[in-house]
Amino acid sequence: MSEPATLTPAPTLPRLNEPAPDFEATTSQGSFRLSEKRGKWVVLFSHPADFTPVCTTEFVEFAKRYEEFRKRNVELVGLSVDSGFSHIGWIRNIESTFKIQIPFPVIADRDMRIAQLYGMIHKAASDTATVRCVFFIDDKGTIRAMIYYPMTNGRNMDEILRLVDAIQTSDKHACATPANWRPGEKVIVPPPKTTADATKRTTEGYECKDWYLCFKEVPATSR
Repeated sequence: MSEPATLTPAPTLPRLNEPAPDFEATTSQGSFRLSEKRGKWVVLFSHPADFTPVCTTEFVEFAKRYEEFRKRNVELVGLSVDSGFSHIGWIRNIESTFKIQIPFPVIADRDMRIAQLYGMIHKAASDTATVRCVFFIDDKGTIRAMIYYPMTNGRNMDEILRLVDAIQTSDKHACATPANWRPGEKVIVPPPKTTADATKRTTEGYECKDWYLCFKEVPATSR
């Protein structure tokens, strides 16, 4: 009787609300160390390859919204397993072709060290390129959200900005946000923890659909 196959343990990957794994890397703008960005939010995103159509459209759109991210205290950082020379050539090509500057650094992860650390290599998609990952890292160095996209489909920059707004609003006002929420709309009051709280909240001026779902307004964030 044959022995059962030995399963290889899955690598430990980043998880929500845990510290983002620290790393130091070479980028198109020089050296970069994640832990030195405390006090700022970081949106770390990977792309499959330089000089490819979908990735080019994404870089153009990230660049167009760069100042919007900066207003939210967010730094953009790109990554792929291409070389630094490839990054430089591609960035120069984008700037020449589309007449837009790429203001954020792009990590050259040739040995896939950071890609493996963050689970950006999905072998069923490709074992030689990163999929389209987005990691939202807050100003304390904690991973707050993650989004994965297939290689064939570009990311929605409006949604990435919207999610930054939603998380920052939840932090500031101790609330949650409903589906399709956008800045300026009402937020959700945290659910009650006791029956007394459930009864009390109906008299506190919230817009309640029922005892477990109440909305409130929060001041609009000035950017």
